[in-house]
Amino acid sequence: MTDRDKPDDPEQQIAQRIADANVRMEKSVEALHRELMTVRTGRASPALLERLTVDYYGSPTPLQTIAGISVPEASMLVIQPYDRTSLGAIEKAIQKSDLGLNPSNDGQVIRVAIPQLTEERRKDLVKVIHRKAEEARVAVRNIRRDEVDHLRRVEKEGHVSKDEVAGKLTDVQKTTDQFIARIDDATQRKEAEILEV
Repeated sequence: MTDRDKPDDPEQQIAQRIADANVRMEKSVEALHRELMTVRTGRASPALLERLTVDYYGSPTPLQTIAGISVPEASMLVIQPYDRTSLGAIEKAIQKSDLGLNPSNDGQVIRVAIPQLTEERRKDLVKVIHRKAEEARVAVRNIRRDEVDHLRRVEKEGHVSKDEVAGKLTDVQKTTDQFIARIDDATQRKEAEILEV
């Protein structure tokens, strides 16, 4: 947004900034959801392989662009490459990944059995999701801090009244609390999924 595009009215600027903050907080929550989808549970999910890149003709290529991934049963992934010559490269990429999966190649497709998680591995994964959730909370709180600083600056400059700023600060805090609650909810659901035997 250039200076010419910005509204002249300080109240409009504040409203625009708060709307932008909501969008940024929403993006933080969406990023957490994507991160949580890639954390392994006892069930097969194509999302497990979402960030996997394959050395395809010398360039790192996302797996989804060179193969179809299906889930024929709860503990099995089947990867059907569009080009059979990429079977070996896909298999190698899965083996090198930190997912701890062991693919088997039958010349047509790659089958990946998803083993049950040990109690120790479940606890490790819970720690991972809690760390990711805390990163998302920090991102949301940083957005709140930026907006609070901006509101205080606008108040100090005398563009809006103290009462208006107090109301906006309350709105920003309520919005922040809602996004933190969504982060906590997503984390608890994922934790329950991981700990489910």
